This record gives sequence, structure tokens and C-alpha cells, in this order.
Amino acid sequence: MTGKIYNKDRFLKNITQHLNRPVPSSVTKPDWHFRPQDKTLSGLSQDELVEVMKQHSVNIHTDVVQTTAADLNTALAQVVENYGGGEVIAWNDSRFDELGIDLKRFDTFIWDEAKGAENIEVAERANIGITFSDATLAESATVVLYADKGKGRSVSLLPAAYVAIIPKSTIVPRFTQAAEQMNLMNQDADFPTCINMITGPSNSADIEMKLVVGVHGPIKATYIIVEDY
Repeated sequence: MTGKIYNKDRFLKNITQHLNRPVPSSVTKPDWHFRPQDKTLSGLSQDELVEVMKQHSVNIHTDVVQTTAADLNTALAQVVENYGGGEVIAWNDSRFDELGIDLKRFDTFIWDEAKGAENIEVAERANIGITFSDATLAESATVVLYADKGKGRSVSLLPAAYVAIIPKSTIVPRFTQAAEQMNLMNQDADFPTCINMITGPSNSADIEMKLVVGVHGPIKATYIIVEDY
């Protein structure tokens, strides 16, 4: 389904009149000669990027668990137990089956777009939300989530605790590389309707510059890095 832009010409005409210049017929993408952002952390191996991410995870109050695909079920069960169990909500994501993750061992609700508002109601009361990371930024320990059918953003935003399963191959140095991926995706008709970037549990330092964790979303977060995926 393709969206439609309304009143674009009138909007642009109003702006260009105030700027006293015509509406350009096309826009040429700049060819920057200096791009230092491409070099930052670019020489690191995948294992070194994992170490950078682990260091930054400490700064954002996020636990990191490293495991293999074979031991992923055990690692996930331990995290759920540490968070006190309770109701779990997860994406409807084929990667759970691909990795043999048994969500039925928990009290799990799988996001179902056919159920409409019920999904959000469950997310609001759930103790734990579980998603995969589609791209992961080592520099800031940030997981990038691409919204899609069955992948509601409330899963990562509303439960008391959040768990991101991170395939090691998704870890890139910084947002520069993630943006390159997005540019390639933008050439595809199936570009995500929403892209969320999550850096640990919710926090705020708006009041007297004092950091408070768990203000408007998950109070705790764990990243599970899957080594051999």
C-alpha cells in the first residue's frame, strides 16, 4: 500500500516564496569528501564490537548475557526467572522457531494483530517483553527494532522488564552502518512502518540532572547475545 502526500506543492510554494527562490525540480545528494563517521570503530572485529557493546551496557544499566544457539533456551529461562517470571509478551517472529526458542514454557502471549487493542492491554500488564534486535549499535549499546506485522512496538515499551535477543551478526559499530542498511531497505516496498532505537531501560535526568531509571517504560533490561547465529 502506497501512501499519498496531500498539498505538497502548495506547502513547498509557500516556503519558497518566503525564501525568495523557486522550488527546485530535483535534489542532488551531496558527495561528502570527508566522512569520519565511517571510520569510527570500523576496524574492530565482531568479537571486539561485542566487548565495546558490553562496556557501554554497564553505563546504561543493562545486563548482558552471551550464549550459543544451543544454550539459548537455558539462558532465556534464567533471565525470565531473575525477573520474577509472570506474564510474558513476545513478537510473532519466525526467528524464535529458527533458533528453537520454546516460549510455551513461560506464560507467553504472542502479538497478534487480529486481536487489536488486546495486544496493548497485555503489554501493559506483562512483566517481561521479548523481541529480537534487527540491528545493534556497539558504540551506544542500542538495539534497533523494525516494526512489522506481528512485531508491535508496545512489546519493548510497556512491560516492566525488556529482553532483547541479539544475533551476533547484527552488531555494527554505530548508527552510521545501521543508516546504510536503512537506505538499502528504503529501496524496497516493505520498508518498516516504524523504527525504534532502544538504549537500555527507560531513564530521565530532567530533574536536577539526577538520573532516574524506569520512568516511562521498562525498569530493567537484558541483552542476550547469541554467539553462533
